[in-house]
Amino acid sequence: MGSRGQITEILSQLEHDLKSLEIAYEKYFLGTEKRAPEKERQQITLRMRKMITHYIPQTDLRFKLQSITSRFNSYCGYWDRIQRLIDEGRYERHTSRISRSESFKPPADKVSAEETGNPVDNLYEKLVTAHKDCELRPPNREQVANFLSKQKEAIQKRFGDKPVDFVVVTESGKPKIKVRAKR
Repeated sequence: MGSRGQITEILSQLEHDLKSLEIAYEKYFLGTEKRAPEKERQQITLRMRKMITHYIPQTDLRFKLQSITSRFNSYCGYWDRIQRLIDEGRYERHTSRISRSESFKPPADKVSAEETGNPVDNLYEKLVTAHKDCELRPPNREQVANFLSKQKEAIQKRFGDKPVDFVVVTESGKPKIKVRAKR
């Protein structure tokens, strides 16, 4: 293979490239890069395989190679898991960005005929829509009405005689009813 200095240099370069690959994957997961760095990953994989097949007589250098290989394999499992979550639409960084962008959409100019009716029915319809968006089974109307009647005292204690609005929000992939004072 080579002298101790050459092996040390190769291992240092491999460690540096692994760190660069880790940064590239984080950029991809954050959304700043459009594509996963698969080509770089394949190159490092091939270099690791070549290094493992060579005999290294120095114990400390063998240990360093094994630790780099172990760390690379751990990262590969992590990257594959995160990629699978992104593909399934369950990766939190991506879903939070999507929900933030949806919350900043301008409200519709038209007021539907449904919104002028019973407030419990309107809230229930919004809750059902939010549950369907999250691919969850929505509660029945009686459950929502019972929940609101049970919370009436707590709402009155918190807000007093101020008028309140009920808003359906999605937090951590689950729809929730929030109470806010009207402005």
